[in-house]
Amino acid sequence: MADIGMDAYRFSIAWSRIFPNGTGDVNQAGIDHYNKLINALLAKGIKPYVTLFHWDLPQALEDRYSGWLSHQIINDFAHYAETCFNAFGDRVDHWITFNEPHTLAIQGYDVGLQAPGHCSILLRLLCRGGNSRTEPYIVAHNILLSHSTVVNIYKRKYKAVQKGSIGIAFDIMWYEPVSNSPKDIAATQRALDFHLGWFLDPFFFGNYPSSMRERVGTRLPTFSPDDVALVKGSLDFVGINHYTTYYAMENSTNFIGVLFNDALADSGTINLPFRGLHAIGDKASSIWLYIVPNGLRSLMNYIKRNYGNPPVIITENGMDDSNNPLISIDDALKDDKRIRYHSEYLGNLSAAIRDDGCDVRGYFVWSLLDNWEWAAGYTSRFGLYYVDYKDSLKRYPKKSVQWFRKLLSSA
Repeated sequence: MADIGMDAYRFSIAWSRIFPNGTGDVNQAGIDHYNKLINALLAKGIKPYVTLFHWDLPQALEDRYSGWLSHQIINDFAHYAETCFNAFGDRVDHWITFNEPHTLAIQGYDVGLQAPGHCSILLRLLCRGGNSRTEPYIVAHNILLSHSTVVNIYKRKYKAVQKGSIGIAFDIMWYEPVSNSPKDIAATQRALDFHLGWFLDPFFFGNYPSSMRERVGTRLPTFSPDDVALVKGSLDFVGINHYTTYYAMENSTNFIGVLFNDALADSGTINLPFRGLHAIGDKASSIWLYIVPNGLRSLMNYIKRNYGNPPVIITENGMDDSNNPLISIDDALKDDKRIRYHSEYLGNLSAAIRDDGCDVRGYFVWSLLDNWEWAAGYTSRFGLYYVDYKDSLKRYPKKSVQWFRKLLSSA
């Protein structure tokens, strides 16, 4: 990282490394591990950006009270976070409480593709337990209260000395209406409401988007006056994990709503990367990732316009190649498509900052190294460095490393 010229590194602390049982006695070996990492980064002039929760809940808390479905999680997460402030806060001044809370709520509790694998879609054929119409909203609500409780603790006890800031890394596609019809335009706004607004609106306005309150009704938890006082204004910066853009259209038949009867269907939208037979952009390796660079500029302007131009950090942006065993390492290192991706996305981000006045403070590539991707495993390579999984995990710089080195040296 230092050789490339990077001045910041984002990593996640595993809750169970600090508290193997979720609570109780601190695991000093875990504290020592992260102290070594933080000190090594600082020794190279690299600022640590630390994420506290990246979907890896200690199993003991899931067994004890169903994890994020219980209000008890708020106190246990706050205790874990404060332990990290005490241990690392003298050297860490950028904290991210949660990585992609929308993904956790939907993938974990609506469609059941990630832990803890809850869902009730398709007549409960895919999951052993869960309720896709209610659980995602309960989980999201507890995440919002957990973050805000942690920020309140930090402001009261640590901020004056440690002088840090706390945000969340939100996953968000940009959405374009599939047509200029009023219905598709309205559907596009609902797609944004049910994705980003679900989590950002409470921090800026003290409540969920009106479209969510109207369409979800009593299944959507409510904020008490004390909750509003705690949540509103408790976000120092907006982290954005952005990769791609999709079309949005009105779900006129409601076929998906009848079939799935879940939180995803509540928005009344269909979101796809195609308009007819035409894709919205060139495709990366992942089935979901299409390259639409101007979507990032549009997203930055949307946040500026709707939320008063808060500080934004791009906490993830990147594209993947396939892990094709027929491609030699030498050929895999020639990642010109990745270079074009970052060049065009960064160009749009620069325009959003310089021409549009968007308050963007930082940018993180996903990812430094090829690694295990959540759903794709080792079949997907997002890294700037190629990792040879067959030969002691040896690392080789891809062509994009040279491109970033040159870019950063001229900045």
